[in-house]
Amino acid sequence: MMGSFASMLPLVLMFVVLYFVMIRPQMKRQKEHRAMVEALAKGDEVVIGGGMLGKVAKLGETYLAVEVANGVEVQVQRSAVQQVLPKGTVK
Repeated sequence: MMGSFASMLPLVLMFVVLYFVMIRPQMKRQKEHRAMVEALAKGDEVVIGGGMLGKVAKLGETYLAVEVANGVEVQVQRSAVQQVLPKGTVK
């Protein structure tokens, strides 16, 4: 009985280390990203997937319109927003 437990101990320790090194930080990043996307407001300056910069022009439940140039709006999914920039970054 004790021998089988001792042989399983390294495997259990590997899963514990994997959880604290990889899974838990990833869940934290997902939670932060979800909060950032939910807090978006009209006029926020954002970076969307692909590296495009723009200002949020219109908000919807799943989509938002990002103005990338004067009079040019691109409709993207909310989840495509990678980062919210400080005001005045996009001119």
